[in-house]
Amino acid sequence: MRVNEKCVGCGQCTAFCKQDAIVVKGNAYITDKCTNCGICALYCPLKAIEAEK
Repeated sequence: MRVNEKCVGCGQCTAFCKQDAIVVKGNAYITDKCTNCGICALYCPLKAIEAEK
């Protein structure tokens, strides 16, 4: 998963990440704990998280 330029750092994604793999410091950052489940992308209100290409 990756965070794109639409991220405003609202932190909503962190509430749904079961792996505790997202850190918000200004914008969201995906850490190595990510298992690519995609739940964060489903709940991001700005669609700022997407599968890595």
